[in-house]
Amino acid sequence: MAVNISYDANAPTAAVELPIIRSLPDYDLVKVEAGVPREIDPILASQGFKDLLDEARSILDLVLAGSGLEITQLTGAICVDGGVYRPGIWLVLDEASPAAGQTMSEEARKGVAAAAEDLRTRLGLS
Repeated sequence: MAVNISYDANAPTAAVELPIIRSLPDYDLVKVEAGVPREIDPILASQGFKDLLDEARSILDLVLAGSGLEITQLTGAICVDGGVYRPGIWLVLDEASPAAGQTMSEEARKGVAAAAEDLRTRLGLS
């Protein structure tokens, strides 16, 4: 599970889940898998994870500038990968000026996928 993107069928919105597959020592995130979800909660509440979210927001602000996409939500998530639970980043992006009553445009969908991949790569999540 590298990146999971879900597009809303009734709105110009996309939800992106980016699980952390690798240890991220720069953020004090060494143990990134657990057998039960509650073991992930302390990781999501740690200062290192908060720093990771701050870095993610900075990257997204640069990547999304002028794209017509806006960050609606950026937070931590408990991601399930088979029988293993991992911390991850959850973000929701909206298309700023869609046609009335339309779903996300193909151009915006490509922008969401590119932003997610850029974030995954720059942060070294997987």
